[in-house]
Amino acid sequence: MPDRGACTVIVGCQWGDEGKGKIVDVLAEDVDIVARYQGGANAGHTVTIGENEFILHQIPSGILHQGKRCLLGNGVVLDVQQFFQEYDALLERGINLEGRVGVSLRAQLLLPYHRVLDRVSEEHATEKIGTTGKGIGPAYGDKVGRRGVRVADLSNPERLQQRVSEAQERVQARISQIGAGSAHELEKTIKDALDLGERLLELGTDTGPEIMGALNEGRKVLLEGAQGTALDLDHGTYPFVTSSNTTAAAAATGTGIGPTSIDSVIGVVKAYTTRVGEGPLPTALNPEMDEHMRELGGEFGATTGRPRRCGWFDSVITRFAAQVNGLTGLAVTKLDVLDTLPELQLATAYRLPDGSVTATFPADTWSLSGIEPLYETLPGWQASTGEARRLEDLPPNARAYLDRIEELTGAPVEWVSVGTRRRQIIPVG
Repeated sequence: MPDRGACTVIVGCQWGDEGKGKIVDVLAEDVDIVARYQGGANAGHTVTIGENEFILHQIPSGILHQGKRCLLGNGVVLDVQQFFQEYDALLERGINLEGRVGVSLRAQLLLPYHRVLDRVSEEHATEKIGTTGKGIGPAYGDKVGRRGVRVADLSNPERLQQRVSEAQERVQARISQIGAGSAHELEKTIKDALDLGERLLELGTDTGPEIMGALNEGRKVLLEGAQGTALDLDHGTYPFVTSSNTTAAAAATGTGIGPTSIDSVIGVVKAYTTRVGEGPLPTALNPEMDEHMRELGGEFGATTGRPRRCGWFDSVITRFAAQVNGLTGLAVTKLDVLDTLPELQLATAYRLPDGSVTATFPADTWSLSGIEPLYETLPGWQASTGEARRLEDLPPNARAYLDRIEELTGAPVEWVSVGTRRRQIIPVG
């Protein structure tokens, strides 16, 4: 009997956009299965291969390695139209997908009425959340309310039609209540989405047994999430969060395996901090420096194109992420973005509005707008890191910066990314 395989979770440790796609792409070379465990088309993983850039929203970035099986787990809300746009675009670019993509029969469908309701609700909200408008919140709302449509329902046309019709009526009533007019034009777009049902069923699988079968045969599995720890529904900056659990524990729930089947958890962090959408960013830079960092790092959302707000590295949220996710290691991305800066700051603690100091990320989101980050200043290295392939190749001040991140977060740095290309990654240790 073969030795049991290994299962690794990749999780974001900030507000998303940490570079998980690249880390998954690099690690996928040595695994057999890559599976998404939550989120939907609001994710945007950018991978650069040679001169080609791929932006993947739902299909795991492991798909860019030939022969790897890529799964979307039961924790995902699947936008079927966007999924097949992405699928067909990969085919057009010469990526062989035969037998390589599987979708959980237990996954929830995100249908056009979810997108309409999301946009209308955000447009008319007194307090905006900053959603992507992709329908994620309403889709998870239907799931929790036990009103959702699952992939498996596509095999029963009568039940499917009943649930979709009821959902459309609910959405229309809600839109009328908001005062945003009619959504009767949805009927055609819903039909267009459901017409893809037969094609989607051909990709249907039960991800739990498939993953466990692979592990029992000695194969390796990588589980990837979307967004980041600070956007987790329970542990993030509520209510400015996504509608699912983004943390490592959700990897088991969202794929159908037990938590004891997970062997390691790699947390992905930028060498600084960014956030897109509404909500607090404790280490936010002043406007001039914010614009400078955004230009250095190309900080615009892969899904929406919205500019990201930039801040110094926040060890308080990263230390919290290490605790919540049980991190076994860190992958630090975009170290090269800091190459030209004469000095760097790291937030080590927060001074709260009442004057007290905490090194723990507070549960009260509203207090974050009034906190003062406590910084320590480190010298920059003002030298290019893009050609570094070993830790020893990095300038001494860059290594000292990484060492301090390890000390402050309590998690060892295992990978360092110094550029967008596959070869620009440094294994540590």
